[in-house]
Amino acid sequence: MEVYTVTVATGTSEYSGTNNYIFVTLVGEKGESERTLLDNPGLDFCRGAVDQYQVKSPTRLGTVLLVKLEKQKYWLEDNWYCRYVTVEPPGGDVVLTFPCYRWLIGDIKVEIREGPAKTLRDDSLPQLLAHRKRELQERQATYRWITWGPAIPRCIDAKTEADLPQDVRFDNEKRSDFEHSLHYALLELSLKKLAINFGRSWSDLDDFKRIFWKLRSPVAEYCMDHWKEDRFFGYQCLNGSNPRMIQRCKKLPKNFPVEPNMVQSSMANGTSLDKELKAGNIYLLDYAIMDGLPTNTIRGKLQYIAAPLCLLYQHPDEGLIPIAIQLEQSPDRDTLIFLPRDPPLAWLLAKMWVRHSEFQVFQLLSHLLRTHLVIEVFCVATLRQLPAVHPIYKLMAPHLRYTLEINCRGRTQLISPEGIFKRVVSTGGEGLIILAQREYKVLTYRSLQPHFDFPDRGVSQLPNYFYREHSLMLWEAIHSFVSGMVNLYYQSDRDVQEDLELQAWIRDISLEGFTELPNFGLPSKLCTREELSTLLSVSIFISTAQHAATNNGQFDWCAWVPNTPCTMRQPPPTDKDAVNMEMIMATLPDVSQSCMQMAITWHLGRAQPDAIPLGQYIEEHFTEGRAKELIDKFQAELKVIEEHIVSQNEGLELQYLFLLPSRIENSITI
Repeated sequence: MEVYTVTVATGTSEYSGTNNYIFVTLVGEKGESERTLLDNPGLDFCRGAVDQYQVKSPTRLGTVLLVKLEKQKYWLEDNWYCRYVTVEPPGGDVVLTFPCYRWLIGDIKVEIREGPAKTLRDDSLPQLLAHRKRELQERQATYRWITWGPAIPRCIDAKTEADLPQDVRFDNEKRSDFEHSLHYALLELSLKKLAINFGRSWSDLDDFKRIFWKLRSPVAEYCMDHWKEDRFFGYQCLNGSNPRMIQRCKKLPKNFPVEPNMVQSSMANGTSLDKELKAGNIYLLDYAIMDGLPTNTIRGKLQYIAAPLCLLYQHPDEGLIPIAIQLEQSPDRDTLIFLPRDPPLAWLLAKMWVRHSEFQVFQLLSHLLRTHLVIEVFCVATLRQLPAVHPIYKLMAPHLRYTLEINCRGRTQLISPEGIFKRVVSTGGEGLIILAQREYKVLTYRSLQPHFDFPDRGVSQLPNYFYREHSLMLWEAIHSFVSGMVNLYYQSDRDVQEDLELQAWIRDISLEGFTELPNFGLPSKLCTREELSTLLSVSIFISTAQHAATNNGQFDWCAWVPNTPCTMRQPPPTDKDAVNMEMIMATLPDVSQSCMQMAITWHLGRAQPDAIPLGQYIEEHFTEGRAKELIDKFQAELKVIEEHIVSQNEGLELQYLFLLPSRIENSITI
């Protein structure tokens, strides 16, 4: 009788352990072991436990190919999370690791493979080929595509997060924290609202300070003190919550009739608008995508939307500053162009209208569409088309953690017909869907790649554009890491072309996920290792750095509500001289809307207590030495980037730390 030593590791999160029966069978080239009940004296399979057992086989199994795990109910159903299994054959010369990282729910049988990554061409044994096929068939039945709305990326077929398989759900601690933090924020702000409503009137901009209690941050407080400054307005175009909007202006748009004399007072001595246009120092924010959107009605009152154009100037002394604002896309002779020399409240209100449009674009397009919904396509396709032993599955899995659940929650709680956006945001309801559809229609694969995005927008030379600098450093580190992994498992371009599972994956992404996008620019076939490396780098960059850049600072930039208002309750002004404080307060969000904006941006933008930082792989999907070396090298490069960013920010009055690798999550979890 041959004796194999089997070690079983139970998950470390709450409720990972089980008191149900667990059986194991080892499947080798030459046969199977006995079906063995794993039962030591005392308690087995406790949370975080690593238990060791002896499994007998009447004969040598040869190479152990699969480990069969079975769970059977004992008295009450008790789910179990298995991290991994190790097998030490007789003789003890080697220990084989079989990654699992799955929940076993109900009376179930699961087969897991040894750790080394294998593409389809690497497998020849019938048992292993059959296992790959069965796994994908089961996954494709479990993870299905559905169209949530027309002309936006397709998503997972789940009406709510409760419909998702447990393997892609939040851990219990994450779920409890998510729900508790939202209730905490809403309770605090409800108390504020009550105090304000029973106190003096809500009639001055300083009154917004009355909702700054415990929910605050250094950046939010800096914003509260400096938000009126033109220089700070320009800074946010570069390093705020939506740093991908600004573009170089080579020629003034025909629908933005700014005359040189209008902005001459904003120019440096000895120059002019025409000279600065030619020198590349004039930039543009164009919110044409907002034009004509249907507006929300909140508590019976119509809200308002504008589609501004904002001209900015890179001043040699003052930095990037706004110099002209128009609040509509189709001007006539009565259309106002707001200027810094206008009455101060008129200029301030014009900037608020730009920032209001910024809220809509950053939340719904830069954040929701271009990170959450784009990555969901990769997530669903990966689960449907790549078995767990595939190197690309192993590479992608850590960067897809929790994404399906947070997206389901977003669809049901934030952007649904009864969601939070409908209650407080000017584009809530029909408007947000139309806005997302407009952006999706013009979305390109090229624009998702930072090394193309910045030159295409003409912003490669803008100074103090920390978002650009840090993004490119992170992109290079990610691309180098991914290329190393791809070249480790694919020796040539032909290997990529002949990987049938990989080709099914890209077809699922391009033809099933990104439907109705003739100009997106992503082919439905991968022909080279570089194409594969770029696509994987795009996915990982978006799910980590890009999401952090748009999500993590939303409380900082939006907590001071006048800086980035979620809605506007009055139409844009038609007379500069008529703008007064009463008009501004009547336009900005009311007490209830302001409290909700602050609560939601804090809830969604705060650091997550169970966050896994970029490049940290808690689940060891890769077991090979060369793959681990590439991970170590990636982590070392991220440490260098971290040190550079920390050093760069020393002494800065306003620090840009959103892209510190230690503050970037490894996946979209919020």
